[in-house]
Amino acid sequence: MQLIRFIEENSLIPVIRHDLGICHTFVDEFANLEMALDICYNAKVQRPGVCNAMETLLVHSAIANEFLPAMKGIYDKANVKLKGCKETMKILPGIDAASEDDWSTEYLDLILSVKIMENLEDAIQHINEYSSHHSDAIVTESYSNGMKFITEVDSAACFINASTRFSDGNEFGLGAEMGISNQKLHVRGPMGLKDLTAPKFIIFGNGQVRK
Repeated sequence: MQLIRFIEENSLIPVIRHDLGICHTFVDEFANLEMALDICYNAKVQRPGVCNAMETLLVHSAIANEFLPAMKGIYDKANVKLKGCKETMKILPGIDAASEDDWSTEYLDLILSVKIMENLEDAIQHINEYSSHHSDAIVTESYSNGMKFITEVDSAACFINASTRFSDGNEFGLGAEMGISNQKLHVRGPMGLKDLTAPKFIIFGNGQVRK
């Protein structure tokens, strides 16, 4: 990461940065909880050492008491270490306390930060503040909440009812992945070979003029 920062700060040309993957999943109050358990397990456990793995789990307060103990039971079998906010620790006593730094940490390991949210707006605000703008997901059966999430979350890839692990060039049909850009210049998200090229327009005419 230090090399990436050095190149970005000292390059004389624009740089496409493949940087941190601080990815979130928000389990909404209208989530199908069985689906949420599967998605949150996959997003953290399937391959924890990659940039599209979930690093922070956000849970709506309305379903936290039901969802979190069930989720912890599944994570315990996979040896996932949980770090939680104060409200999470009340529901899951014995887990470690999450520090301010944890919300912006890419663990790349079987470690997960967990925070309870009062509403969708708070979840979006948290993600936009701490996310690396890589990939973030919402689990919800509410169409309006899903649309609000993908509209207002400022990330390269936003998912509704799917694991962040799908954020990948090959999965998106781009062929071999060159990287995942966290920026908006000139590409964003998973990149294929096409994204490393610049277009050239060739026009064949037979006397056309513009009027």
